[in-house]
Amino acid sequence: MSRAVYLDHNAGAPARPEVAAAVAEALLHGGNPSSIHASGRAARQRIEQARAQVAALVEADPAGVIFTSGGTEANALVLAGCGRIIRMASAVEHPSVLDAGIDRIIPVDGNGIVDLAALDAMLAAESGLALVSLMLANNETGIIQPVAEAAALCHARGALFHCDAAQAVGRMKLSIRYFNADFLTLSAHKMGGPSGVGAVVMADPEFRMAPILLGGGQERRRRAGTENLSGIVGFGTAAALAGDDLSGGDTISEICGLRDRLEREAARMVPEARVIGQAVARLPNTTCLALPGLAGQTQVMALDLAGVAVSAGAACSSGKVTESRVLAAMGLEPEIRGSAIRISMGRDTRSEDVDCFLAAWAELARRKGYTVNGAAAAA
Repeated sequence: MSRAVYLDHNAGAPARPEVAAAVAEALLHGGNPSSIHASGRAARQRIEQARAQVAALVEADPAGVIFTSGGTEANALVLAGCGRIIRMASAVEHPSVLDAGIDRIIPVDGNGIVDLAALDAMLAAESGLALVSLMLANNETGIIQPVAEAAALCHARGALFHCDAAQAVGRMKLSIRYFNADFLTLSAHKMGGPSGVGAVVMADPEFRMAPILLGGGQERRRRAGTENLSGIVGFGTAAALAGDDLSGGDTISEICGLRDRLEREAARMVPEARVIGQAVARLPNTTCLALPGLAGQTQVMALDLAGVAVSAGAACSSGKVTESRVLAAMGLEPEIRGSAIRISMGRDTRSEDVDCFLAAWAELARRKGYTVNGAAAAA
């Protein structure tokens, strides 16, 4: 294999060259955005330009953008600072939401789609005291949620609505107004920006978000601490580039074509394979592929040895594989959820990368005794 094949963009997309250049330039110039001298004013100007670029990507008011250290902090800020005493989230949310003190879990159906009737019934019991958190697109499966419909239910019941859009940013068009969300949360490194920077986007720039970090007046007193100037500049650059990609459409269409070919070929080569969420709308770059009976972590390690980077459907922490809460919430059998891997593509993914994955994955399946291309493994 002439080069490593990186198919784990949902974990983190490689920084785009323009982003790296913008980060380097910001590091060279320095300056504290809170200082009133010339260097400080220049740094502030760079921050505000990035704020406008991020806001434009999601059709928001720049004054409603709060920069954070990433998507996890952004989610924590919304959940802790929104002022609502009951916090609800779907059963398939990211751990940064589910592990942040959620009071009510909203069920999903077998396709991983939130149960809107159950949500409405739960909201009716809370007298307008709730915040509902629902991701736009799932990090493991790519399944897209009906966020606009959920937001409408929330507002009809006097609840606030938060949409975690970290995995969707740069992969589909986003609009805080169209989704009718009170809050969106974003992460730069999912779309070719730097790691360690994210944002809360508020539909109402005057909403009184209570800070969780104290000790300074930065970000209009909503997030204390000197801003990560170089990271924020890189975030803004990535947002502008993502907007260009989405406007053109060709890049996203090409990625979707590669994903569809991978899924068709995987099913043809190994008939026992199963694509999770194939019947519903998904991100164009994401495949969750299960091979019943073959542990996802085994597949990840074997593919890594073959020079192909993917992720297991189940999270792995400190060397211990844990069951995927997402696939369990969908009601999938243990042998399916334990054998899932996630393949996630990006703008640098090539057709030959798909070929490399398919060849390595099919060879692993053959060695493990599966029928590949119509032929059973030799005894």
